[in-house]
Amino acid sequence: MLVYNSQTHRKEELVPIEEGKIRMYVCGPTVYDQIHIGNARTFLSFDVIRRYLMHKGYQVTFAQNLTDVDDKIINRANEQGRTAAEVAEEFSAAFIEQMHRFGILDPDIRPRATREIEAMQEMIQLLIEKGFAYPVPSGDVYFSVRSDHNYGILSGRDLDQLRAGERVEVNDEKRDPFDFALWKAAKPGEPSWPSPWGDGRPGWHTECCAMIHRYLGTPIDIHGGGADLIFPHHENETAQAMCAWDKALANTWMHAGMLRVNGDKMSKSLGNFFTLKEVLDKYPADAVRLLMLQTQYRAPLDFSFERLDGTVGTLERMQTCVRNLRWAAGQKPKDGALEEADREFGRVVDAAREDFERQMDDDFNTAGGLAAIFSLVTAANTYLDAAGERYANAVCLRAADTLCELSSVLGIDLAREAADELPHELVDLAREVAGYEGDSASDAAAALLDARQEARAAKDWGRADAIRDGIAALGLVVEDTASGARVHKKA
Repeated sequence: MLVYNSQTHRKEELVPIEEGKIRMYVCGPTVYDQIHIGNARTFLSFDVIRRYLMHKGYQVTFAQNLTDVDDKIINRANEQGRTAAEVAEEFSAAFIEQMHRFGILDPDIRPRATREIEAMQEMIQLLIEKGFAYPVPSGDVYFSVRSDHNYGILSGRDLDQLRAGERVEVNDEKRDPFDFALWKAAKPGEPSWPSPWGDGRPGWHTECCAMIHRYLGTPIDIHGGGADLIFPHHENETAQAMCAWDKALANTWMHAGMLRVNGDKMSKSLGNFFTLKEVLDKYPADAVRLLMLQTQYRAPLDFSFERLDGTVGTLERMQTCVRNLRWAAGQKPKDGALEEADREFGRVVDAAREDFERQMDDDFNTAGGLAAIFSLVTAANTYLDAAGERYANAVCLRAADTLCELSSVLGIDLAREAADELPHELVDLAREVAGYEGDSASDAAAALLDARQEARAAKDWGRADAIRDGIAALGLVVEDTASGARVHKKA
């Protein structure tokens, strides 16, 4: 399996530190507001990476933090007349809720900054003792970037080529304008904790490094986040780890590309800023995932509601294909040996699985993986249309199972939709209009379709439409195909 390493700028063979196991960390949100769809794209990317590693048989330990103390949280609390803890708790819960709605797996470990103060202070003290950090009279503690001869190893930045004041805070107490805060002295009304350097709170760059070392050990196999975190956040993280423990923080650094909306940078001032909640309130989560995964995780993603509308239709075609395959698998089996068309369709199913894994093994290329799934959907529809009413049942079932399995690796649940049961109210309707005497919803659906077909053959269009409308009133739809009519729930 090849994985692109942001530090080396090339694809490398994934070689776990411990055979069969992967330790993985992805930077979580600063919880002061609802996350936007750009954040969601990053979290989705690493959810799929995690899922695929599990699919390949790795035992994955996945950690993701919540930054619940930060300037943004404090500012929001001051604006609203609340405490920082209240703001952080509200949006921590909101983040977790939206991740669940989006189908993102919970992390195995979810540390919160405010609960890891001791671990951060221990790391800061070690850096001071080793000469890589220094306290100042105000009570701040800074990391000395010039003391780390490896600084810039991740981002490739040369400090001498950067001017003071650009992307760094100029401060007279710093020995160098690029030095960054490990500990910030307390200010009136702000949350703070006691420390050897005075009351205060941790700097943003401090928490992830300390959490990784505490919960996963260093180095870990994979550290991920958005491309905007490479510098200075991840650069500062790896600098602290290498100086504190003489070890790299991670063997492989992975970064998701940025999201744009209709070709423009997402911005509130442009009116194209959308939260994940806003989008999920209007569109199925699986459709949003499907849209985002059609672009490989490292590449920029162009989001638009026009594309999302189209993706809803694509998802429905995938769901319908699985439903039709399962229906065909339940029909009377073919007499005699399989025909060449049946055997060829079976070969297509196997080839789709191989192509999916080949694409995903190449740096988690979800665009290629989805292309393999889409090709199988097309082949399945062609096979079903050509087969009439003579299906290779086992092949149809294997195709449906393959589509569901491969889609589930991407967090798209076709199996759930395909397994939806028909409502029992169909039995009452079939008894009323088709003389049905049984108690099975699926048999009732068949009786209704037979009655509808008889009415159409007799050109009794009013009766045929009434049966269709009665089915529709139950939240169902009648789908006419080349191999017969089907009843299923609306997508």
